[in-house]
Amino acid sequence: MKSIAALQAVVTANPVDGEPSDAELDAIEREMPLILADVELLDAVIKTLDRPATKLDERRIRLARHRVMAARRDLTNRAVLTQSGGAA
Repeated sequence: MKSIAALQAVVTANPVDGEPSDAELDAIEREMPLILADVELLDAVIKTLDRPATKLDERRIRLARHRVMAARRDLTNRAVLTQSGGAA
């Protein structure tokens, strides 16, 4: 019977320090407009959970959805430009 201790050492060779790396922080910063737009959409939807949506609520949700789509578009375009070697 073989011991699995050697296999475990390979899996856990890189200890996690709990702090995000600089690359992860940069990725979060690049995605921040999308994150904020998603939060705004969630806030608009949450406001209508316990009552019927008014015309103003519907407009707020629609505008928040447009902001999310625009932020996703911008983030995708920026990623494509970066991968293709264009200026970001």
